[in-house]
Amino acid sequence: MLDKPKPQDPAAPTAAAPMSRQSTRIALLVASAFFMEMLDGTVIVTALPEMAHAFGVHPVDLTLGMTAYMLTLAVFIPLSGWFADRFGSRRTFVAALLIFTAASVLCGIAQGEWSFTAARIAQGFGGSMMVPVGRLAVLRTTPKQHLIRAIAFITWPGLIAPIIGPAVGGFLTTYVNWRWIFFLNIPLGLLAAALAWRLIPDSGERQHRALDGTGFVIGAIACLSFAYGVNLFGNVDVPVALASALVAIGIVFGVVTYRHSRRHPTPLLDLSALNIQTYAMSVTGGSVMRALIGTAPFLLPLMFQIGFGLGAFESGLMVLAVFVGNLGIKPLTTPILRTFGFRPVLLGNGLLMALTLVGCAFLTPETPRALLLALLVISGACRSMQFTAIATIAFADVPQDRMSGANTFFSLMFQLSLGMSVAIGAVCLKLASVLLGHPPGSLTLDDFKVAFLLTAVLVIISLYDSVRLPKDAGAAVSRKS
Repeated sequence: MLDKPKPQDPAAPTAAAPMSRQSTRIALLVASAFFMEMLDGTVIVTALPEMAHAFGVHPVDLTLGMTAYMLTLAVFIPLSGWFADRFGSRRTFVAALLIFTAASVLCGIAQGEWSFTAARIAQGFGGSMMVPVGRLAVLRTTPKQHLIRAIAFITWPGLIAPIIGPAVGGFLTTYVNWRWIFFLNIPLGLLAAALAWRLIPDSGERQHRALDGTGFVIGAIACLSFAYGVNLFGNVDVPVALASALVAIGIVFGVVTYRHSRRHPTPLLDLSALNIQTYAMSVTGGSVMRALIGTAPFLLPLMFQIGFGLGAFESGLMVLAVFVGNLGIKPLTTPILRTFGFRPVLLGNGLLMALTLVGCAFLTPETPRALLLALLVISGACRSMQFTAIATIAFADVPQDRMSGANTFFSLMFQLSLGMSVAIGAVCLKLASVLLGHPPGSLTLDDFKVAFLLTAVLVIISLYDSVRLPKDAGAAVSRKS
């Protein structure tokens, strides 16, 4: 049975007091750490040719470093909650920042493919502790009525970094040196660590629970198999059977991990928060929605280059319109959620987002640029609103004693959903090729039309969990009675 959210006190105020300065600073600090992590996952895409030349290998060989980074993030996120409970949020967050910074130095001075890959794994380990523990610190120090604004700060890097990452990497590689992609993390990481030690309170509470080693091993197998299998779906040269087998193994071990966690007295992944409807919605249908939100930055540049015949630079500039929409809606996110409530926003904005994807399907090289850019700005605003609403409602009804476990599992699903974005876009393109009757490698503008339509259908399907929410879902956060 799902836990029903507690009814809101009718006497509760409709407008909350301003968010405290300390809570705001902590939220901004965690957002900055998240931005570093997300940026390092995408920034090296445009630097691969120069890096490969420096290492004396082919550019495709260095994709191992990108994959290793993303997989390490997914595998070690479950440990973040245990470390935070055992050593405290402040110590764990600061240690994660220092590990990430030190690994960035190793990436910058790497002289070969394998030393670079090893450094990326270390960087992924630091990142796996950094953002989940930082988010936990925000959840523990921010009152419920201020969660919308705090989560809005934390979520924007997940939308922006994938869009501007390749451009930043290209600029540094062209005008400075690719190694500065990683060296820039040094001052940022050290400053963030110093600020974290000063700003994040140390409650002194520690939980000396034993480490669930079995849960970590089977969970790691599930994450590795599923995440790697999903990534392989985006590779035209990899047999679909192999990718499907890995995903199937991941799902099987995921089920085993779920059953183990339900039975273990102190599981590494505490899944008790799944009994709360708003939280369950955010990590099930919400994870699918997050993955779909990330398909636009993948499909749009390809469509502009392959379907419209534009250059890489011009395509990148046009996609920045999505970035403008992401940022432009941020000041309105809290007022909109407090005025209408979570359920109407999730449904209405979700449908609007699907309509923007349908609109993208009918774009052509002859479409007026003003109309095209306006559509991309609206699309970016819808993505940002949906992203923030899903992330905020996840913790709206979670009590503090279950916040650590809820945050760890949410962080894991968050990372896996981000990794699925490109794969979903690639699968939609493959299905489009099948429907249009030509080989998957020879893409046309029609393929992108079909892919956007398929993505829009998936967005509508993923709204099912939102339909089932009660009208006052998340009222403790939105103050919507």
